[in-house]
Amino acid sequence: MILPAERELRTVLARFAQARIDHDVCPTGSTSRILEDATYTLCVLTGARTAEQALRTADTLLEQYAGRVTVSVEDETLAA
Repeated sequence: MILPAERELRTVLARFAQARIDHDVCPTGSTSRILEDATYTLCVLTGARTAEQALRTADTLLEQYAGRVTVSVEDETLAA
């Protein structure tokens, strides 16, 4: 699996969370489609088959990202 960029993963997670909240608060056909789309995107990004698997994989990836060391070199940040 190709690892997603941290920013992209966080963006997709935020979109999924908002879609889930919106659908739980006021379920409509539109919120259902948005949630399905967000779930599909999260699953594709993490290589998972279900939302639960995708969220577990995302958590693992975020832990890995948090463990990285970054070094600043002339206004460029590099992951070590």
